Amino acid sequence: MPKPRKALVSLEATPYYHCVSRCVRRAFLCGTDPITGRSYEHRRGWIEQRLLALSRSFSINLCAYAVMHNHTHVVIHIDALRAASWSQQEVIERWHELFSGTLLSQRFLDQDPLSQEEREHVKTLVETWRERLQSVSWFMRCLNETIARQANAEDDCTGRFWEGRFKCQALLDEAALAACMAYVDLNPVRAGIADTPESSNYTSIQRRIQFAQNLQSSRACTMEDSDMASQPPTLHPFVGYPREPMPTGLPFRLEDYLELVDWTGRVIRDHNQGAIPSDLPPILDRLQTDPQSWLKMTTSFEYQFKSLVGHIDHIYAACEKLGKRWAHGISSCRQLLTT
Repeated sequence: MPKPRKALVSLEATPYYHCVSRCVRRAFLCGTDPITGRSYEHRRGWIEQRLLALSRSFSINLCAYAVMHNHTHVVIHIDALRAASWSQQEVIERWHELFSGTLLSQRFLDQDPLSQEEREHVKTLVETWRERLQSVSWFMRCLNETIARQANAEDDCTGRFWEGRFKCQALLDEAALAACMAYVDLNPVRAGIADTPESSNYTSIQRRIQFAQNLQSSRACTMEDSDMASQPPTLHPFVGYPREPMPTGLPFRLEDYLELVDWTGRVIRDHNQGAIPSDLPPILDRLQTDPQSWLKMTTSFEYQFKSLVGHIDHIYAACEKLGKRWAHGISSCRQLLTT
């Protein structure tokens, strides 16, 4: 029986989550239908632009994404501290970017005089919306409902476009986060629709690489510039290895991650996973991950793991926070993520 999202999402356990949405009956989301010859490729742009727009309204950062032919992968980071810092006006303005709000919230923004009872009601609304603006479920709802309406209007039909629920996996530590992001970024390479990460259209890895290349070609950055300066502002930045004080961002260096994805992609394209190249990326040592286990995770992450992904001690800690006695997929975590 499917579990409610509140049984899977705990910010005390982790702010990082992997979400997957699939089209109902494997209908075409993008690409070209080989039977009718009709192209749906433009819908990939719909999804990418919607994802980027939602990340600006929500207190949710995009770590990685890949828009495939009949499904979409997203790795997100929930920034609860940023949501807590928003004023009442900022919360309402962000909510109005997504929905029409209420007559009372419109009056609040117009600075109309409000009674004490009305101000209390606005306060209640604001706290409700603040919670929703950092909710995985509301983020995916705002993504999927919009795309479904656009696709149904284009196809002149009604009914479900997506499967009933999106799949959600909690990423409990750095190794799980890195493996999942690489799995998502390399989806087009594994599927054979792209030869390299930089040629993978509608993916976060392509956006990161192109942004860095454009800066370098325009000489807008120098060798002294930090990783932050060479990263797209629409994506959650790489901020380097954990340290104090730790800035908000992914706990890796951008160049290390790109090297890791490039190395993984080459092995996958060569269909030579049995013979691992000797020049292993150093980041694998820091993540304490065996190369064979890494390749297994980055080629079948979604199917190897269930709702909680991480080292065994992190799984146990997350189960305690979620009030669970055990977790599905713990054997895969023990086999692939335990050194």
